Amino acid sequence: MSTVNPQPLWQPTAERIAEARITRFQAWAAEHHGAPADGGYAALHRWSVEELETFWKAVTEWFDIRFTTPYERVLGDRSMPGARWFPGATLNYAEHALRAADSRADEPALLHVDETHDPRPVTWSELRRQVGSLAAELRALGVRPGDRVSGYLPNIPEAVVALLATAAVGGVWTSCAPEFGARSVLDRFQQVEPVVLFTVDGYRYGGKEHDRRGIVAELRRELPTLRAVVHIPLLGTDAPDGALEWSALTAADTAPVFEQVPFDHPLWVLYSSGTTGLPKAIVQSQGGILVEHLKQLGLHCDLGPEDRFFWYTSTGWMMWNFLVSGLLTGTTVVLYDGSPGHPDTGAQWRIAERTGATLYGTSAAYVMACRKAGVHPSRDHDLSAVKCVATTGSPLPPDGFRWLHDEVRHDLWIASVSGGTDVCSCFAGAVPTLPVHVGELQAPCLGTDLQSWDPAGKPLTDEVGELVVTNPMPSMPIRFWNDPDGSRYHDSYFDTYPGVWRHGDWITLTSRGSVVIHGRSDSTLNRQGVRMGSADIYEAVERLPEIRESLVVGIEQPDGGYWMPLFVHLAPGATLDDELTDRIRKTIRTQLSPRHIPDEIIEVPGIPHTLTGKRIEVPVKRLLQGTPLEKAVNPGSIDNLDLLAHYQELARTRP
Repeated sequence: MSTVNPQPLWQPTAERIAEARITRFQAWAAEHHGAPADGGYAALHRWSVEELETFWKAVTEWFDIRFTTPYERVLGDRSMPGARWFPGATLNYAEHALRAADSRADEPALLHVDETHDPRPVTWSELRRQVGSLAAELRALGVRPGDRVSGYLPNIPEAVVALLATAAVGGVWTSCAPEFGARSVLDRFQQVEPVVLFTVDGYRYGGKEHDRRGIVAELRRELPTLRAVVHIPLLGTDAPDGALEWSALTAADTAPVFEQVPFDHPLWVLYSSGTTGLPKAIVQSQGGILVEHLKQLGLHCDLGPEDRFFWYTSTGWMMWNFLVSGLLTGTTVVLYDGSPGHPDTGAQWRIAERTGATLYGTSAAYVMACRKAGVHPSRDHDLSAVKCVATTGSPLPPDGFRWLHDEVRHDLWIASVSGGTDVCSCFAGAVPTLPVHVGELQAPCLGTDLQSWDPAGKPLTDEVGELVVTNPMPSMPIRFWNDPDGSRYHDSYFDTYPGVWRHGDWITLTSRGSVVIHGRSDSTLNRQGVRMGSADIYEAVERLPEIRESLVVGIEQPDGGYWMPLFVHLAPGATLDDELTDRIRKTIRTQLSPRHIPDEIIEVPGIPHTLTGKRIEVPVKRLLQGTPLEKAVNPGSIDNLDLLAHYQELARTRP
């Protein structure tokens, strides 16, 4: 890693720095809480991690967080895992998300866009009314604080209303996108035992309608804890027997009643990819998400009431939850339900134009696809409102930075950000007052003591190491569902470096304070920002009688692409012909989702395992990336070392 300071691609003007909310926050925190008035972002960040409790106290005051009962102290216990934030405090996330309705009742809270690309507004007053009506109906159905409420929904206003109404009553929200197959949904929802299920009859994607009524019926059969199913007729069909109509539950003119819950009361459950079995059910708190997202969106993303916030996402990805939190800053949130590339690759730019988006977020893969397809965003669209284009999901390659700079605008703030479902936030990324260097994230985020460590736990600068966080963040999981002794939570993040969060990314912290992400250090599949579990794919593929065993890996390519091959070990007498290849792809599409379909299906003589029988995905991935065999794996841990030679040869001969 070079330590030479290159010229930045973008430098904020003095006026832009002065107007940034983070600049005003620093001046205010200096006056009221002893933050450094000088030294810019680097000094503010250092103070935020060294004076952690003072920093988070300042955040709650700056954003006027309403505690209905006061907290005893900011951090009751700072050990990881097990940190206790703001003990004694009570509040409600949804109450804060709807505060702008008091002052901006007739302005849009949401702009809903489908594949027609015509935005339809939902005003703050209408959003508040629907949340109030639905919250009252949820209480009438017997939903109580702590009960789980689930959504099998696309990115539509009804999903936002359902989340906020659930939070208003103190319920725990959880969602999956409707392209998920029944098995993927049940692997998630069966763990948390929801009492209410919000569903659509289908969805539109790529110009086609996809009927999901059969899957909804299967979900109803397989979720015995359901007391109610709510039908949203996106495709115009009648409600199935026993289901409630969405329109009836949201018709009343009822002011929302916000249950005041403890700071660490669960807000929602997100899910890991399920690489080694069932997806981890990650529980995050009302208060932790509230303060973390206000910091991230209000300071790092520089969002406020005059902004419009568009991020291409689905309800099955944590970026949807993050997008909804744009409401906390009074920002108009843009919800796009449809294909990212319909009717053409430039579709997202058209949506940014038509909604007047000021912050537009997408995946690095989409940016690179636009570059490859010869899309010219600024030539074909009026993007004058866009102040920032942000990317996540995977590292944005240097060519992606240059393409955005050349094809969108030379004075464009490009924010490559990186975080995770595990914290539903960013560890590093957007800082409106710092320069942007090609291929780099601007800096670690406030309150996040982000470091790069070697295997012995020694901090590294200008060298590749493991991404670790050495102090607690409010949005870290309060627990995993069905993990009574906390062992699965501990083993997921704290097993490598006791008391320190290890995330599973390779990073470099540069000597000028920026961050470079090199991809996953574990075997999680990560395609277009959506993490997927290999276990899901194995379960589907290996139901086919011709497949004895399989192995899937995801490999970041130097050009920003992502290669996801599926290796299959066939049963005796089977042949990997076109018919079997098509059947494998169809099986994955119907049982999981189109995202899970591999780029290539390759026959291999066998699948290597550890001595305890676990498939070795990470060593295979490293071999395919060109790592020598002796560095990719410990030979003494493998059941059949000869099999690895096949993957090594494939890496050598693949173009």
